[in-house]
Amino acid sequence: MTFRVLLLLVVLLFVIGAGADDAKRDDDRAPKSESCNNPFQLVKVESWVDGEEGHVHNGVSARFGSVLPDKPDKSVRTPAIFANPIDCCSNSTSKLSGSVALCVRGGCDFTVKAYFAQSGAATAILVINDSQDLFEMVCSNSSEANISIPVVMIAKSAGQSLNKSFTSGSKVEILLYAPPRPLVDFSVAFLWLMSVGTIVCASLWSDLTTPEKSDERYNKLCPKESSNAETEKDDLDKEIVNIDSKGAVIFVIAASTFLVLLFFFMSTWFVWVLIVLFCIGGIEGMHNCIVSLTLRKCQNCGQKTVSLPLFGEISIFSLAVLLFCVAFAIFWAATRQESYSWTGQDILGICLMITVLQLARLPNIKVATVLLCCAFVYDIFWVFISPVIFHESVMIAVARGDKAGGEAIPMLLRFPRLFDPWGGYDMIGFGDILFPGLLISFAHRFDKDNGRGASNGYFLWLVVGYGIGLVLTYLGLYLMNGNGQPALLYLVPCTLGVTVILGCIRGELESLWNYGTDSSLSTEPPGSEV
Repeated sequence: MTFRVLLLLVVLLFVIGAGADDAKRDDDRAPKSESCNNPFQLVKVESWVDGEEGHVHNGVSARFGSVLPDKPDKSVRTPAIFANPIDCCSNSTSKLSGSVALCVRGGCDFTVKAYFAQSGAATAILVINDSQDLFEMVCSNSSEANISIPVVMIAKSAGQSLNKSFTSGSKVEILLYAPPRPLVDFSVAFLWLMSVGTIVCASLWSDLTTPEKSDERYNKLCPKESSNAETEKDDLDKEIVNIDSKGAVIFVIAASTFLVLLFFFMSTWFVWVLIVLFCIGGIEGMHNCIVSLTLRKCQNCGQKTVSLPLFGEISIFSLAVLLFCVAFAIFWAATRQESYSWTGQDILGICLMITVLQLARLPNIKVATVLLCCAFVYDIFWVFISPVIFHESVMIAVARGDKAGGEAIPMLLRFPRLFDPWGGYDMIGFGDILFPGLLISFAHRFDKDNGRGASNGYFLWLVVGYGIGLVLTYLGLYLMNGNGQPALLYLVPCTLGVTVILGCIRGELESLWNYGTDSSLSTEPPGSEV
């Protein structure tokens, strides 16, 4: 088994297929009552120390209490003070009147803390959590909560930062507001372009990288180069994996197994294993893309070689590109927590997927139907049905890295939310590109083998269908208040469904179903167009 084929199998086993964002949403399972039914809001906690602007912390509002304004100019800067006792479980000996009361979590219910702070005439209460998570504060046992002041939880680090300001004897002021997330962020448009563009490039890659000087006269003048090109093409053909129906089913079962392992055993070291695998695959993919595109314009670039131990004779140009790709991947891994790291992850991921779609092929619509239908069920089960068994969505938890300190696995394309006051990223899993991409790549080969044009072929229609499917995915994402969506729920009908419908209308479904087998029928470009 060659390295490239091994790379293909590893990548396919770790595909993630849910369109999602990285923000946690309301917990509808939390107890509610008439006075305890507020939506959970993300809250901005701005601070001033002796009149100078300090840190801005993030918090989350409680199920009870008053609702915060959405803009800072609608709120009021208010002095902050630590309650005494600090857990707010009894009347405070500190004067809370006209101040934001700071309390620590524990000792009593959240509603009790809010009651005593409100009794002391506090304008709001900030509950400092004992960890970095933001816990969603609810009413115990659906009890009534007659609280009329805002109640907000902040992380442990935010509480420590505020406490340092108090220990220096400074005056601390707090401003609370809850800016809403925009209904639509332009990040989804860029993700749409990256996803569609990756599939189109992968499908047309062989056309894009065919040497320009491949005519007969050039082959006579440069027989050695022509022979080398043919040898490389034969080697690539040997590495191509033609997926069959049995392999498609086994793959989905194996992918489900790995997903469960990731869910239960995800940790920092496990994420590093995935990062290393992703870097290796990204290096291979990036090297393949750069070399292929460069040699199309300049075949002489690959003529000078050098002999290296273990590797034998290798092109100097190929070696230089490899070293560049390794440096690029290492730089991304070292700076993956930086705000700009998404660019490196997306570049490596796109190159990797283009290479994978060159190595894996669907022979016909029969295998495509088995693979995509299994992936369809796989995506829906692990996003929507798995919470019934595992108490949370397995796919979304793995994609967000909930069990690895919030560090998401790298098998995702990401783009920052440019106009979201809360920042974050919109994401799409490799599976949402690779699965439909296999079918669209097949459609391009089918059209090319049978001399089809854009209108009477299948490739263009499937690309349009895929684009529409992504739009429906993000529409579903917003209608479901940002909760992760199984993208294949929309993408499979918009790609496989379109193929079947067009095949039936054109009377070619049997040819598509058995294409590449002895029983397949030869197709000629039909006179009618759809």
